[in-house]
Amino acid sequence: MTVRPVVRYPNRVLKGLAGPVGAVGDRERQLATDLVDTMYGSPGCVGLAAPQLGVASRAFALDVSVMKKPPEGNHGLVVLFDPELIIATGSDRKREGCMSVPDYTCDVRRAISVVVRGITPDGVPRVIEAGGFEARAFQHELDHLDGLLILDRVAAKADVFARKRYADKGKHLK
Repeated sequence: MTVRPVVRYPNRVLKGLAGPVGAVGDRERQLATDLVDTMYGSPGCVGLAAPQLGVASRAFALDVSVMKKPPEGNHGLVVLFDPELIIATGSDRKREGCMSVPDYTCDVRRAISVVVRGITPDGVPRVIEAGGFEARAFQHELDHLDGLLILDRVAAKADVFARKRYADKGKHLK
């Protein structure tokens, strides 16, 4: 098991556009393994994108089934290369955290239903329809591949909160 350090903001790799993976080979499968191992080895983590490991490639791992109360109908472990958002519908605003922005959580508006397609580590095309929290997690990881963080998605400073483990409960960023 290889748990790699997670890159934190303001590291430049987090703000750049990740490049396409293309053909899936041994190097890409090792990246997939590192993403999964690091995600599972990080408490509270349900998704991790390649830029968060310092790799500017369009790849991520996601698994919302590890949550204390996992959403029904989730897809379990998903690893995708060159993923793209095909359809996004609906909208709601909910709290999100990020391994690369560990001191804050943010209220972020996202679609409530998505269709995402990409390539698995086995080189097989995959299309996934997701809703609710899983849809939110897919969008969060896709944002990482486009150089966007939760801080880029807030509408106002009032939507940014100090993470509870670092500050008093409910205390806003000043």
